[in-house]
Amino acid sequence: MADTAINDAFVAFERVQKSYDGELLVVKDLNLSMPKGEFLTMLGPSGSGKTTCLMMLAGFETATHGEIKLKGDPINNIPPHKRGIGMVFQNYALFPHMTVAENLSFPLEVRKIGKSEREGKVKRALDMVQMGDFGGRRPAQLSGGQQQRIALARALVFEPELVLMDEPLGALDKQLREHMQFEITNLAHELGITVVYVTHDQTEALTMSDRVAVFDDGRIQQLAPPDELYESPQNSFVAQFIGENNTLGGAVKEVKDGFALVELDGGGLIDCKAVNVEKPGDRTLISIRPERVETNMDRLNTDAHTLDAEVLEFIYMGDVFRTRLRVAGRDDFIIKTRNSADQTRLTPGSKIKIGWQPEDCRALDAV
Repeated sequence: MADTAINDAFVAFERVQKSYDGELLVVKDLNLSMPKGEFLTMLGPSGSGKTTCLMMLAGFETATHGEIKLKGDPINNIPPHKRGIGMVFQNYALFPHMTVAENLSFPLEVRKIGKSEREGKVKRALDMVQMGDFGGRRPAQLSGGQQQRIALARALVFEPELVLMDEPLGALDKQLREHMQFEITNLAHELGITVVYVTHDQTEALTMSDRVAVFDDGRIQQLAPPDELYESPQNSFVAQFIGENNTLGGAVKEVKDGFALVELDGGGLIDCKAVNVEKPGDRTLISIRPERVETNMDRLNTDAHTLDAEVLEFIYMGDVFRTRLRVAGRDDFIIKTRNSADQTRLTPGSKIKIGWQPEDCRALDAV
């Protein structure tokens, strides 16, 4: 989904900064715009600024500098309950002394909605999350997954156009978490709501989002659809944070037609796409995904540069084989191959050659 001009954006951060102590900026000059109906995930390690951005949008934190707009109108000075935004937290934040139906009715009562209309909205919201029969129960009588569904229903019950979710699936087991990822994404698209979702789980971000904003050190390092983020990282941080990734240090020997010839620190020459290197002598970290490494030399061009490798460990993972190699002086180089009938299982101790298509390898900034 293409970026949207700030003026037409449904949600916009304009030069937003946030400091808690007046000195250290936890969010640094953030510019971000979202169209209506987008599912955007803010992804990053702890302390990267993603949750602070969500809390400023919700109104629980105030921006130190800059403006946050909703439907073109500044909301910096509007209190949270008047922003019309639904919120889902990791800890569910359900009222334990109220039934499920009372929990859902509460945001409607605050908005002065009449009793009969409230009942209709509560029923519809519970049906949305397949919890229609649970209105009379209390939160303590529900499983974690059921409580999460109720928290989601409560965020949707007053039909907000924007829903914010802060690590909402963090407390669930893997299987349930994956199921809820699918349900939340489907529901968001069916209802046409705009979602800002915060997580540090990269798989969650890649599978749920229209676009992902990768945060580090208070800045967005890259904002892109999931496939672009994985296949075309713009810097070393994004390459290493998203998915599994091999990196090898080296120096650029030449740059020609968008490709760089890199001399690796541990020996060997390799061709890569020049992403953020410019000239001979530049230090670089090259980035190559494990599944893009070739061990069958027949699949490479005859003039492709290859590297010598030693097989250190073979790991059978069912659908894929994961093999650890020693390459250019590094013992942590991983390749992944599909478990197919014609696939060779590499034997520890054997010496092989590896290579890749230059467009699959990226010469990135040396961090």
